[in-house]
Amino acid sequence: MCGIVGYTGSHEASPILLAGLRRLEYRGYDSAGLATLDGPDMIVRKKAGRVRILEENVEAEPARGACGISHTRWATHGPATDANAHPHIGGVGPESVAVVHNGVIENYTALRKLLEAEGIIFQSQTDTEVIAHLIAKELGHGDDLFGAVQRVLPKLEGTYGLAVISPRCPGQIVGARLGSPLVVGLGEGEHLLASDPAAIAPHTTRVAYLQDGEVVRLTPDDFEIFHRESGSITPRIDRIDWTPVASELGDNAHYMIKEIREQPNTVRDACRGRLRRGEGTAHFGGLNISPRRLRQVRRVVFAACGTSWHAALVGEYLIERLAHLPVEVEYAGEFRYRNAPLDNQTLVFVISQSGETADTLGALREAKRQGHPTLAICNVVGSTIAREADGGIYLHAGPEIGVASTKAFSAQVAVLTLLALHLGRIRHLSFPDGVAVVDAMEAIPSHIERVLETEPLIIKAAERLAEARSVLFLGRDLLFPVALEGALKLKEISYLHAEGYPAAEMKHGPLALIDPDTPCVFIAPRGSLHAKTLGSIEEVRARRGPVISVGTEGDEELMRMSEVFLPIPDVPEIVQPLLAVIPLQLLAYHVARLRGCDIDKPRNLAKSVTVE
Repeated sequence: MCGIVGYTGSHEASPILLAGLRRLEYRGYDSAGLATLDGPDMIVRKKAGRVRILEENVEAEPARGACGISHTRWATHGPATDANAHPHIGGVGPESVAVVHNGVIENYTALRKLLEAEGIIFQSQTDTEVIAHLIAKELGHGDDLFGAVQRVLPKLEGTYGLAVISPRCPGQIVGARLGSPLVVGLGEGEHLLASDPAAIAPHTTRVAYLQDGEVVRLTPDDFEIFHRESGSITPRIDRIDWTPVASELGDNAHYMIKEIREQPNTVRDACRGRLRRGEGTAHFGGLNISPRRLRQVRRVVFAACGTSWHAALVGEYLIERLAHLPVEVEYAGEFRYRNAPLDNQTLVFVISQSGETADTLGALREAKRQGHPTLAICNVVGSTIAREADGGIYLHAGPEIGVASTKAFSAQVAVLTLLALHLGRIRHLSFPDGVAVVDAMEAIPSHIERVLETEPLIIKAAERLAEARSVLFLGRDLLFPVALEGALKLKEISYLHAEGYPAAEMKHGPLALIDPDTPCVFIAPRGSLHAKTLGSIEEVRARRGPVISVGTEGDEELMRMSEVFLPIPDVPEIVQPLLAVIPLQLLAYHVARLRGCDIDKPRNLAKSVTVE
């Protein structure tokens, strides 16, 4: 949540900062601001609202200088106002500082009271402003900016990703990280700092990810990283493994529709080099755990949030079906604070698209504290979860910009299918059954392409849902988590109330909601529970509830029972989630479009939840 971009070099900073903020706006879009150093002057521009409002302000009143920091905000402390927008300023004249901050300072109330008692007048309601005043106070004692920041950090309780500038140290940016990501971009005669590599990808492919407890000092010609306890360190230099074009809209109206349409390639990339048809299995290079050790596992626990939690539920059904291994799926935010009993034969997996989700990272650290092997499924190379896990699996989905996750879900389900195959073959799954899963996975990308071609039918279904007051999504077995995901997508971007249920649960309560104004979306392709699901549909129809269905091509009985029928190819049950979710994603997209919603930037939400 929130986005930081900093630049120091020989070029004007403002255009670089604003372009970076546009790339990070999916992380927060309540307000935006920047501060630049122009000789002895510090210029600050900040506005409530989207980055374009800040751009208009800077165009009218330029912010000169070749060194600066910027921020796009998702509000935590205080509403979205000009005063609460970052940067926040502490001190005056040469001792003034500008601070941008991601995270939450938990003891800010106590710190604020102490500063107010000293006569400092606050201009905002944010926790961040206390940091600016504390640093300015230290700077006033005669130290340089780097030393001032280092003396303030031990006073802060909570999480932070910070970028700080001051006229006292022209051309210099100081950054610090504890629990909120920061990455340094390495250039020639210039350096950058950001909360996400997407912001700096057009300028460099060489990056260094800061670790918790590290502080960086950037100048145009050099950078130094120090750990608060161990001193100077030599960072590992990584490369951004995707091009800036991958994060551009192209001819698409929104990032969400772009990412939905990318899913054939997303699944191909998730499977590339991992399927072993000759062995009837899947192979992962980064698990860092032997087949012998995996055979000793007696229980798997997944911890995740949101869409990743739904993918984990699909993984539960898959692993229990193919490997006969008990699986539990935990909300990461609950798992980290529970005293969950984990024995020495339990394997913990965490799942996060960004690799920075605060609750999921907390769950990982809690499992590690208890001494359990912890593996991760994530998308971002170099992310905190990827670094701290004992091993794991990368999604290779490329950057996902839309706040409502789509292609990351498909990549996660694809990887979990391969993981279930891998665990099954280690345990008892036969070679022919393993080959059947390999064949089904290899065919899925072309099947997704066929589902995408049904978009005109999906638009018709969206027209039926756009005026609804509530929508129910229903599925059985592997398709129940898909129903949950379909409901979440609709809620996130169209603001319609929606709930997902197992279809068998209808008669245990939700049936009371059914009337002509409450459509039901049934995910009902042919399979072992198909007849049972048709029975649930009849119960809805008997109460005059409208039915939209996702079903197997040519299913005439389901077509007859449905107001709108959305076909998917006939595939084995084990891979049906990868196809059935596509119409639901498109359905949510087109309902939101018809309702005039801001699809890529839904209200109150941001992409990467890096605060509790």
